[in-house]
Formats: sequence, C-alpha cells, structure tokens
Amino acid sequence: MTAGPSSRAGSGTTGIPQPSPAERARTVAARASAALHAVGVGAVEVTVTGTTASGQVLVVVPADGRLATALRTSPLGDLPARLTVTDRTPFPVQHPVRGQVELSGWLTPVHPAGVQAALLDLADVRPSDALLDVGLGAVLLRLDLAEVLLTDAGTSSEVEPEEFADARPDPVSADESGLATVHAGALDTLRGRVRAWAGPRDDVRLLGLDRHGVRFRVEARHSCHDLRVPFRAPLTGGEGLAAALDTLLACGPA
Repeated sequence: MTAGPSSRAGSGTTGIPQPSPAERARTVAARASAALHAVGVGAVEVTVTGTTASGQVLVVVPADGRLATALRTSPLGDLPARLTVTDRTPFPVQHPVRGQVELSGWLTPVHPAGVQAALLDLADVRPSDALLDVGLGAVLLRLDLAEVLLTDAGTSSEVEPEEFADARPDPVSADESGLATVHAGALDTLRGRVRAWAGPRDDVRLLGLDRHGVRFRVEARHSCHDLRVPFRAPLTGGEGLAAALDTLLACGPA
C-alpha cells in the first residue's frame, strides 16, 4: 500500500507497478468528457470525439459551425488546436477529477476517401448515432498530434505522440463501474483495511480500478491524498479482478 500527500487530489504511486504516462494518457483520452479549442476560433462545440485503436484522434463537429467554416477558409487547410480530455472518477468523492490529457496539434478534415474507414474506427471506441450525420450536417476531422501533456497524480508528464499512439488504454479502467458493482463486497472489505491504516478520523473512498491495483482517496478534514493497493501482477482484463482481490485479502487480517 503506497500513499502520497495532496492539497486537493493527488496520488503517490512511486516505486510500485503503475501505468506508464503513455498508457495513462491513452486511458484518459478514452473518456467522453472533452473540450476543444482552436486558434482563431476559440472554444468550439464537439459532437463526438475519440482516440481510435491505432491512436488516431478524431473529432466530429457541426458542418455549419465556426470551426468547420474556419477550416474551409484556412489557407493551409488546417488549424492549430488543443483537445482537453478530463478523467473523472465514477465513484463519489469530494474532488472527482483524477487526471487530464491535453492533445495539441493540427486539425484537418479527413479526406473523403478515408471517411468511411475512419468512422468505423471511431465507432469502435465511441459508438454514437451522431456519426451517421457525417457528410450531411457534420464533418469528420483528424487531430495530427504535436504534443501530448498528461496531468495526473499531482504531476505533469510529456508523452511523445508516437508513444501515445503505440500505447493502449487500461482494460480494467474501461469497465471500472461495472467491476466495482460485481466485486462490491471484496472492495468494501479492502476499503475497511485502508481505513484502519489511515485512521478513524479519515474518510476512505474508492477512487478507481486499473490493471495495476485499486486506488483509494483518503479524505481528512483539511486535506486529502490518494493511495494505491497494488496487485501482485498487472491484470490483462477485468476477468482477473476476483482472483487479484482474493490474493490481497488473503495477505492480512479480515
């Protein structure tokens, strides 16, 4: 069990197995909460956005919106832009934001010959009826990455675009809400042990699940910190969570 202090919400996981910055960036980028800002246009409406399995960042925007209009009149056919994706825990804590990734680069309309394939790739990670509107009332754009900045666990890490593309999102984190429901009893027992370690005056709440362990938020009266209870070995998917939790609970008193 490892912990680190934080004035609001941080995480101390140094020295134990944990996601690499590239993996964590891909995991955060898979979240649905995204905001887009384009140079000369400002904040713009996003209909759908997602990072495909190959690491391509795609964005769907209204065809009659300010961004699509600006792209049509751009001398170079592209615009510098930044897509910010926020990772919020699905579990009740005081400060739900766990991390954020800023994807910066150039927005360019996807060539008509590649739209269908790109839409299929996007549908695999972000299924939406709005994708059917591409070519009618919506435009499909790609964000060619120049910089990837991950803010997580109280620190910021720069990730090379190639490393971001090669990484894969965490397979356990993708279904952490459902897994937490299925394994609620074991997780509550584990939370009780963390509370005993933290002290009776601190509130301990589940913060998240990933393939490396279980994350908890310890909320004191004037501060809070995060800690990770690591698994013996990283999981390959949610099907291994039951055995991993059994091993953790067998390591100490009930």
